[in-house]
Amino acid sequence: MLRRSRLFGQKIRVTFSLPMDEPPGVVSVVGDFNEWEPGRHELLPRRRGDRSISVTLPPGVHRFRYLATGGVWFDDEGADHTDDRGCVIKV
Repeated sequence: MLRRSRLFGQKIRVTFSLPMDEPPGVVSVVGDFNEWEPGRHELLPRRRGDRSISVTLPPGVHRFRYLATGGVWFDDEGADHTDDRGCVIKV
């Protein structure tokens, strides 16, 4: 699930969230906003029973995917668009 929140100026905070245990193990969001570096934006457990991370993004179109333990790549069905190269979000 994706949530967008406007910050000061033109920047947008995007919160990436997933259920606590689907998929199991560590999950990070990787994309053009973090040079596709695994582990840089790891989803963290929250009290409400999910796990999430918020990233501040400049306006524009950004690509991302999730990477789970064991090298499992997957997409977010809440993205604006998904293709064979992953997810697209417009902010």
